[in-house]
Amino acid sequence: MTPGLLFAGNFLSCHGRKRGVSEELADRLESRGWSVIRTSSKLSRPLRLIDMVSTVYFSSPRFRLAHVEVYSGPAFIWAEAVSAALRWRKRPYILTLHGGALPQFAERWPGRVRRLIRSASAVTAPSDFLARQLSSFGRAIVLPNAIDSTRYPRRTPIATNSPKLVWLRSFHQIYNPQMAVHVLALLRKQFPDAELLMIGPDDGDGSLENTREVARELGQTDYVRFIGPVSKSEVPNWLGRANVFLNTTNVDNAPVSVVEAMACGLAVVSTNVGGVPDLVEDGKSGLLVRAGDASAMAAQVCNVLQNASLARNLYVCAQRTAARHDWQRILPRWEELFRCVAAAIRQ
Repeated sequence: MTPGLLFAGNFLSCHGRKRGVSEELADRLESRGWSVIRTSSKLSRPLRLIDMVSTVYFSSPRFRLAHVEVYSGPAFIWAEAVSAALRWRKRPYILTLHGGALPQFAERWPGRVRRLIRSASAVTAPSDFLARQLSSFGRAIVLPNAIDSTRYPRRTPIATNSPKLVWLRSFHQIYNPQMAVHVLALLRKQFPDAELLMIGPDDGDGSLENTREVARELGQTDYVRFIGPVSKSEVPNWLGRANVFLNTTNVDNAPVSVVEAMACGLAVVSTNVGGVPDLVEDGKSGLLVRAGDASAMAAQVCNVLQNASLARNLYVCAQRTAARHDWQRILPRWEELFRCVAAAIRQ
């Protein structure tokens, strides 16, 4: 019999926000017979925190084990508060570390991070990068972010004179969306038919409007399409319209969007930051450039478009990487972890 689980994190896709990995994990576990309680889907951050803590308090008879997402910044308070409530209700929990900025947060607040990590029954991380960076605080089991690779159409890896670029993230300054427009402007000097799709929600820090302004200033308005947020089920269709994926972020960990692009057979050109080098092997499964270097990124896009052999090799390696992130491989590992922790509790 599977133990009841509580998932504490951001469940905001019902409001048009990005569907997190934990949402997918909770759904898949439930479909396999696990009893799952989710918290929280409240848009307001204070209400979300209250909902998480109150759910722990009032629903504790219905679950034996909890899973708590851990982010840096103000969101770290949620993990601390929920974990404290779980200890009060005598419920063990597993922490999952998120975000490329968490190591810097840990340097600033080492005591808080150490106390939280050491209070958990187990800790997971979606990348070797985070596990390494936070190893001094405790051991983390690496469980990669997963996708259903069967949902993603595979493009034929061919060179082309008509680059179709796609960018898929939230519009936030840490993801540097303006850089993608600069790359497009540089590419169009050599490839006049180049186009850029920009997909993702507005995080409200002004990045979306700034990106639109950069497109106007560079004369690229007619060649950039701002799609807005799309549902998880629509992502494969939009990625299938492109042949090159741009990841322009300044801070990153293990972006699911990059794995999705690999599954579709797109050539991935990314900034070399955080955990990206653990996910994208430069020159083999993708191409990496310095953060903020639009000229280098444009040059690498040209490189893959004009080199059919390179495009084919990137395709083959990227498909292997995507296969390692398939739910068929990752979900059983999650189930084993939950069962092992639950078994240890009974002893």
